[in-house]
Amino acid sequence: MEQEHVHAGKEIQRRTGKTFYLATRFLPKRVRDPTHVLYGFFRIADEVVDDAGDTPPAEQANRLETLREQALGNEPTDDPVLQAFCTVRERYDIDDHEVNKFIDAMKTDIDTDRYETYEALEEYMRGSAAAVGVMMTAIMEADDRDAALPHAIKLGEAFQMTNFLRDVREDVIERDRIYLPLETLEDHGVTEEHVRNFEMSERFATAMAEELSRTESLYREGVAGIRYLPEDCQLPVLLASVLYAEHHALIRHNGYDVLTNEPSLSTARKLWCVAKTRWHWHWNRDPEAVFRRVSAVPSAERRQTDIGPGDRVPTR
Repeated sequence: MEQEHVHAGKEIQRRTGKTFYLATRFLPKRVRDPTHVLYGFFRIADEVVDDAGDTPPAEQANRLETLREQALGNEPTDDPVLQAFCTVRERYDIDDHEVNKFIDAMKTDIDTDRYETYEALEEYMRGSAAAVGVMMTAIMEADDRDAALPHAIKLGEAFQMTNFLRDVREDVIERDRIYLPLETLEDHGVTEEHVRNFEMSERFATAMAEELSRTESLYREGVAGIRYLPEDCQLPVLLASVLYAEHHALIRHNGYDVLTNEPSLSTARKLWCVAKTRWHWHWNRDPEAVFRRVSAVPSAERRQTDIGPGDRVPTR
């Protein structure tokens, strides 16, 4: 890969994915450079829909189809990130199926803004998040890829669910999307209108607590597979997990109110998460043990379903 092509992806990641960018900086260079490229490709495709403005749906779909063909090497491109992505795809033997699943998920965002069930949302995440985990596992070159993949998929879904839970207000304002499963909202007496009007209530808090609990189960499953990754990649993936999950502490501290507040980690808090994770990693190279010790995810013995909306976790 040309270094200028890698730099183009790096700038996209630095600008739009600050949390993941921080963890990426701890990856060895052999993995860090292709990670910048992957992230750049993901954002380029994502922004076709998320930043569409008044672009007609058919034109968005055509643009994504063009990106698909360029990413698969079937059409030429002068975009440095896409050129680098083609190199990464070939070098690490990333299956065309994963590229197709990702682009298909991005196309789903053109005309789908609600998900009735978690199962429907999970199917969407198989392309939008799990495919990312599969590609990241490929560039890390895990010795036992078959063992690592199921956990990588769960971790990718956990990261995206955290984003969905954190960004409820932003998704409604900017895209009129609700990623919280409607059946979860309905089970707790919350309507779409309540969410669209940002009406915070105890009912919404219990719905959020349920989805937070589900997401934290995904983290536990995902982190359990970090041990299958190369040693020089384990700490960076653990750091990413701790950083993303830290948003859950903010959400709980604010009484699950993501309708009138938009949880955001300060730089100081991110650095504190990095420092304590690295310190514990120095003494204990067990990813699950360190994650239990330093992350905002409650242990399996105290699951989120046992934590009421009134529980507030102090900021750290």
